[in-house]
Amino acid sequence: MATYKCTKCGMSVNATCAKCNSPLQNDKLSLGDGKQVQISKCPNEHGKIKSPLCCGQDMTCTV
Repeated sequence: MATYKCTKCGMSVNATCAKCNSPLQNDKLSLGDGKQVQISKCPNEHGKIKSPLCCGQDMTCTV
């Protein structure tokens, strides 16, 4: 399971898909300008979300 952690305050978050209860997996989404955004996605293709925010910044996840 992907665990996202705030580098400022240390809070961490685990997430699961509400449709199938599977743990979300860390991934990257490539944008049209060549940049990549860190995301979490359902392993059963129910969707994806941008990484959560805390302290005004994206929380990070290591794989």
